[in-house]
Amino acid sequence: MDRIRTHKDLKVFQLSFKAGMEVFSISKLFPKEETYSLTWQIRRSSRSVSGNIAEAFRKRKYPKAFVAKLSDAEGEAAETQVWLDYALSCQYIDEGIYNPINDKYGHIIGMLVNMSIKPENWSF
Repeated sequence: MDRIRTHKDLKVFQLSFKAGMEVFSISKLFPKEETYSLTWQIRRSSRSVSGNIAEAFRKRKYPKAFVAKLSDAEGEAAETQVWLDYALSCQYIDEGIYNPINDKYGHIIGMLVNMSIKPENWSF
């Protein structure tokens, strides 16, 4: 924990930020008629993951608040997976795009759950 000074030092933050940027790139493939629905929804949820992780990190001295924000991040990651499911089902993306990014969000969710189980490991 000594080397973690900001939320940007957390591997889960780094992974979620990178994944959010990948979702942004992927969403450019969506048709124009999806701009106000799927495109905005997936961009919002994917960006909220890293945003909530940053908030959680700042609240880590309050275990319940920390866990609540991690839970929010976990929910946003799961929501992003649902939007990816829609993008695949609507054939906006193929499995070659879908599988790696969906797996990345699964890994993010696992990391968030592990942090939530032992919030005392993240306090200072």
